[in-house]
Amino acid sequence: MSEPHRHATHPAIATRLRRAEGHLRRVIGMIEEGRSCVDLATQLHAVERAVAEAKRALIHDHIDHCVTAGGDHDLAEIKSLTKPF
Repeated sequence: MSEPHRHATHPAIATRLRRAEGHLRRVIGMIEEGRSCVDLATQLHAVERAVAEAKRALIHDHIDHCVTAGGDHDLAEIKSLTKPF
């Protein structure tokens, strides 16, 4: 079995995602409380940005450590990482 694929930035990315997860749980609570759609949309936008920033950090990390370091990754792989949701 191969070794886990980890970089120094992965713990920070995981922390970012845990924060977004907590924020998303709070948005679900807001829905259950009957908060306004504008409030919900604002908070969901913040969750989206947090996840997008985590993805951006992961992609930059991948480029820095796997692509530019002479890894066997090609442009098609990079494109697959940056596809919209």
